[in-house]
Amino acid sequence: MQPLKDVRVLSVTVYLAGPFLSMTMARFGAEVIKIETPGRGDPIRLNGPFAGPKGVHPTRQTEDDLTTKFLKRSEGVKSVTLNLKDSAGRQMFLDMAKESDVVLENLAPGSMKRLGLGYEDVAAVNPRIVYCSISGYGQEGPYADNPAHDHQIQAMSGMMDVNGDPDGPPTRVGVFVGDLATPLYSAFSILAALRHRDQTGEGQYLDASMMDTLATLMFMEPMEEILAQGLPVRAGNNARTDPTGLYRLKDGDIIITLASDERWKRLCGALDADDVFNDPRYATSVDRAACIADVRAAIQAKFSHLTVAEAVEKLENADVPVAPVRTLGQVAEDPHFQERGTLKPMRHHALETPVEGGIVPGFPVKFSSGPLPQPRGGVSLGYDNEDVYGRLLGLDRAAIATLREKGTI
Repeated sequence: MQPLKDVRVLSVTVYLAGPFLSMTMARFGAEVIKIETPGRGDPIRLNGPFAGPKGVHPTRQTEDDLTTKFLKRSEGVKSVTLNLKDSAGRQMFLDMAKESDVVLENLAPGSMKRLGLGYEDVAAVNPRIVYCSISGYGQEGPYADNPAHDHQIQAMSGMMDVNGDPDGPPTRVGVFVGDLATPLYSAFSILAALRHRDQTGEGQYLDASMMDTLATLMFMEPMEEILAQGLPVRAGNNARTDPTGLYRLKDGDIIITLASDERWKRLCGALDADDVFNDPRYATSVDRAACIADVRAAIQAKFSHLTVAEAVEKLENADVPVAPVRTLGQVAEDPHFQERGTLKPMRHHALETPVEGGIVPGFPVKFSSGPLPQPRGGVSLGYDNEDVYGRLLGLDRAAIATLREKGTI
């Protein structure tokens, strides 16, 4: 299945947000052409560890080695080198844009416009173009020019304020959630814009902001109600008003979800905790909320002598939502993810077999029409120069060699 096989994308993207969006579109069959600076390329090409014929290592072992970050973010994406600060390079970009459907970029706001390659410049040669910019704070607004990485966006959006223990400091989410969620919003926005273009003939500009994305996610929860009730914003691993949360066992941790009197009854029954269940202080959810710390302590005492396996079996038999808290290593080895293709071996364009020890995410949604095609692994810098420039610009090898000598590509 390749529903985007007739879509061509020019991607001027670096680090994570833009490349993740590029790879997502490539997985659906779009021809995604990554524009990289000659001699350097995307900075993540330099940030180890490295992967290649000898597996995954902290430092480069062979000339074919590429960084694992690049391999994780570039499946199915083509690479060409092009100097956008060179007048000939800018004209080549515009000439390719005439033959493309989408332009993606996640440089600092205004960078592409200063190069003469902003939306207005591209739309002048291709009015049907869908042009998407991803930035920290958006292209306009009081913060637009502020430097922004995921850490700053989590802090500014309020996301850090809701993470961590009530008596501890604000805490960053452990993955780059702004860098990952914003491309997903951008992806379906691009598809909507392409649909609009097909209906009207008009392209358009999409301004995607990481901070707007995180604020949108934050206020899907009733944050204003939590503040109005004077409840703690940070609840750590626990809920604010019921004994949902993390419990320590003899050999690890589990997390349970209650949120109803019926589940409270089933939990106490599974743990042979009649003394806790019959305590009048804990009779209803409202009562338990008033002394939540005591409730958790009483339940923790019932768990302390059990192993994770024992507790999970007891609670599952009682239909209480429970899960062990697993390490990343345990997740990586789980056959569930391998069977569903959620996690798969890392691929490298120069290798016939997967990279030993390398893991990349698959696509989490499964289609009844069949799996998405297996994309090509990440490629070396400028790997697709001859193919792309030959097909789109009609350049032969001699012309490409001349451009390379001049530093244009």
